[in-house]
Amino acid sequence: MTSSTSPQFGHPALKNYKLDHAYDEMFQSADELHSHYEPLLEHFTSLPENELQRRKQSADLSFLNQGITFTVYGREEGTERIFPYDLLPRIITSAEWATVERGLTQRITALNLFLKDIYNEGKILDDGIVPREVVYSCKQFRRQMIGLQVPRNVYIAVCGTDLIRLENGEFVVLEDNLRVPSGVSYMLTNRRVMKRIFPQLFRGYNVRPIEHYTQALLGTLRSLAPEGRPEPNIVLLSPGVFNSAYFEHAYLARQMGIELVEGRDLVTHDNIVYMRTTSGLRRVDVIYRRVDDDFIDPLAFRADSILGVSGLFNAYRAGNVTLANAFGTGVADDKALYAYVPDIIKYYLTEEPILKNVETYLLTKPKERNYVLANLDKLVVKAVGESGGYGMLIGPQASVAEREEFARKIEADPRNYIAQPTISFSRAPCLIGDELQPRHVDLRPYVLYGDKVTIVPGGLTRVALKDGSLVVNSSQGGGSKDTWVLSQ
Repeated sequence: MTSSTSPQFGHPALKNYKLDHAYDEMFQSADELHSHYEPLLEHFTSLPENELQRRKQSADLSFLNQGITFTVYGREEGTERIFPYDLLPRIITSAEWATVERGLTQRITALNLFLKDIYNEGKILDDGIVPREVVYSCKQFRRQMIGLQVPRNVYIAVCGTDLIRLENGEFVVLEDNLRVPSGVSYMLTNRRVMKRIFPQLFRGYNVRPIEHYTQALLGTLRSLAPEGRPEPNIVLLSPGVFNSAYFEHAYLARQMGIELVEGRDLVTHDNIVYMRTTSGLRRVDVIYRRVDDDFIDPLAFRADSILGVSGLFNAYRAGNVTLANAFGTGVADDKALYAYVPDIIKYYLTEEPILKNVETYLLTKPKERNYVLANLDKLVVKAVGESGGYGMLIGPQASVAEREEFARKIEADPRNYIAQPTISFSRAPCLIGDELQPRHVDLRPYVLYGDKVTIVPGGLTRVALKDGSLVVNSSQGGGSKDTWVLSQ
């Protein structure tokens, strides 16, 4: 495909739709659509003038009325915002999804085995597949977890893995989110709004459902309850209303029919966790926690935390309460450890990875560090423990001063950074004003791991709404769209 060609469809809405070397989700070439996008384009371009804007306003109003917001930290002009939403769904074929599903199942299985191993026998470290210093220098490695038996050996019960599509259309893993992955409420509310705004279009496509996610999550949490607790009391532990994902915490708790609690609502006694209620204390068996390790128990981790529950780790160690996800899972989503995941899959499963990684440079290796420092204008550099698009340098879009500042950071603390090629990941059609224009997208499917692996078909498609931007995070100006996985 030549650089910056325009589709030959002649509709005014497509006049600024430019194709380049990035994979386009809708167009195979300037004069050919991907067949599964044909009904979508026909529907959108046949609507009367201003009808798209009317429906966009209806969608925005729906989000506002539901309180679907997110928080941007560090902004003076007010923090609460409606989550930006694009009306055009992203469509994935059944065959494409089958590969994604197999790859994600393989990946979460291997990462659970890896966490069990490094906190117990450490065979993969003894065999030199993953260097000890990479694991032990990780800020998320919890020595308190060594030798501790985790219920059902499930460390990662909930995972959100970020995928991108390369220029050849292949899905690859950009990063794993294993601590407290967020965004699933936006996936669910996007679908609800889309079905209401475009009911005819939705019915015309044979889209696989996602509405069962919250019940699947509840079933996963139930399956991890301590022995002897057949009717477990499950709660969702939130940092509180000032957290950026508080809407999601409240939404999921409501959908699952469980209590939403904060640290002050829980108390431990004789290594058992109780919830304060108006009728007295009630035992808690499973905690779906949305609080990071550091803040969850001031006796075990950060003593200055007011978000957690004193004594929670001792109750966990005694086997009287299950936490999802387990303490210490963050070591497996460290961006430096990410580079070893293909080897981890081969080691534990004796299989080739179904979903590949993006090429990654480890800056603790002098040769790779020197290459990165000499090529910062071509690469993306990420802090290993950051999320939300923070702590990142996109070399081609950065100023000389920004690149020089990152070079100093890398030389001062090479373990804290990795680098990757600047990938022009796929673009999907978005409604920009009254036109359709392509914008870069990624995909975060949600994986549940309990007595079985459950992956709802689709996920959160995040969109870099700024023209030319590669940053899809909502905190950095990104938005989202509904993801339709077709049944056949």
